[in-house]
Amino acid sequence: MYRNKSILVTGATGSFGKAYIEHLIKNHSNFKRLVIFSRDELKQYEMSKQKKFQHSNLRMFIGDIRDKERVERALEGIDIVIHAAALKQVPTAEYNPFEFIKTNIIGTQNLVEACLDMNVKKVVSLSTDKASSPINLYGATKLCADKLILSANNIKGKRKINFSVVRYGNVMGSRGSVIPFFLKMFKQNKKLPLTHYDMTRFNISIPDAIKLVEQAIKNSSGGEIYVPKLKSFYIRNLIEVISGKKNYYNIIGIRPGEKIHEELINPSETKNTVENKDHYIVLSNSSEKQILNYCKTKKYKKVKSNFIYNSGTNKIFMKSNELKALIKSIR
Repeated sequence: MYRNKSILVTGATGSFGKAYIEHLIKNHSNFKRLVIFSRDELKQYEMSKQKKFQHSNLRMFIGDIRDKERVERALEGIDIVIHAAALKQVPTAEYNPFEFIKTNIIGTQNLVEACLDMNVKKVVSLSTDKASSPINLYGATKLCADKLILSANNIKGKRKINFSVVRYGNVMGSRGSVIPFFLKMFKQNKKLPLTHYDMTRFNISIPDAIKLVEQAIKNSSGGEIYVPKLKSFYIRNLIEVISGKKNYYNIIGIRPGEKIHEELINPSETKNTVENKDHYIVLSNSSEKQILNYCKTKKYKKVKSNFIYNSGTNKIFMKSNELKALIKSIR
């Protein structure tokens, strides 16, 4: 999959990007070239000093996806693009909407057009649960970005390139996620904030996110949204495991733009959703005939007509011992 290939990762100094770069160097070091593309020179400098990021074919490009000319220069000779660059903080998006539009939407458009012009072969874009039935600006910009990525398959002409999306929720233990925040507050002997008693979330680890991205790189034919099969958990149960106490929280109310349950596949996508044992795929731009053919050739099956996939209605929830193991892995 990676042998003699040139790979570029946008937003490569973020939580996923760094883990993915480390994974490639450790497990797939036969790549031709690996390009880190991000706008943060300090983070690039810090990465360059760490032993786990040392490789003779690693390159670091300072650049912003808002700058199409810089994106085009970075894409010279690139075969595979992992698009992880985005502005992501929900409250920040509500206060700075123009900036999120410039990065998440226009930046993605720049990348799509540059990939088409520079003869890239495979593009996998990282999305979020908030792009499914979005209720905040961040989710709306990521929905637009996803549409740009998927619709690029319609304008590629005879180019041998395909575009797909990987959609998942918050990565546990990543920068800004809830577990490190709760652990810090608990050390300060403070009750933990709970926005709603019934609040649930999916759990995904960075290795699982990388695995799903590699499924998309290896198997996508263009136009798919890959969604992992995950376990859910109640935030109140997570608080109980962290504190060792019942009801060790203050209910503070749902924040603007926040959902009680994460949604990874909305009801309108059900008719276009197929599955195997590990993940779902939403074939959003496909006809019924195309979906049936996809199932036949790639060994998937259609989900049931009443299928809903959110963290509240999910059939599998994490047990206390699983939450304890998760927390222990992050401490």
